[in-house]
Amino acid sequence: MRDQNREMDVESLQKTDSRRGSCLDVFLVVSIVFLFVAVTGLAAGGAMFALDVRSQLKPFEVLPPTAERLTGPAPYPEYKMQKFAFLEAKSVELKNSTMHWHPVHYGAAVSVGTNFLFNPAQQSLKPHQEGTYFMYMELNVTCTFNCNAGLLSVSVGDKLTCTLRLPATTSSTPVSKKCWAVSQMNGKKLVMQMTVHGAEMRYWRLESTGSGFGMFLVD
Repeated sequence: MRDQNREMDVESLQKTDSRRGSCLDVFLVVSIVFLFVAVTGLAAGGAMFALDVRSQLKPFEVLPPTAERLTGPAPYPEYKMQKFAFLEAKSVELKNSTMHWHPVHYGAAVSVGTNFLFNPAQQSLKPHQEGTYFMYMELNVTCTFNCNAGLLSVSVGDKLTCTLRLPATTSSTPVSKKCWAVSQMNGKKLVMQMTVHGAEMRYWRLESTGSGFGMFLVD
């Protein structure tokens, strides 16, 4: 009788272990499928966002002074242009100061849409419409003689800060960096401040070509 009970207990344990194993297998399979779907969805979403941002930025790429800049690029939908603003930096030495920018003219078009007000006297950019904005900045710096190491930071209010680490060098090879942020705007003016950290930086120069700030209203 005891032997029969033992056999029943062993069989019961084996069935229980089998059921647990099956449940565990199902759980693992479901988890793997879920993770695969989640990662695939995230990757696809990220790729779509990147492609959308890239297509949005295309009209305002910093271009070399070619015939296209004088005649203007291919027409771009007016409703899209209204949501964009792009400013090119003026070439300056690196020092603590308010950044100076100017719009770029493409034939009869200008790189500041009607949704924005650029004040050249105040060097401020103000979006009229409240909403979520994508902001991006590119800094391009060159050494003109014997340059010290240091840090260059350009801040757009409290919305975006782009920091570029500069090496000690005598090379004229450009040092550059791109930064971006997504931020909520409520009609406040944006003023860009340059801050320099380090020893004497007078031989470093911010180049107009390749240095710019842009923003657009996210749909």
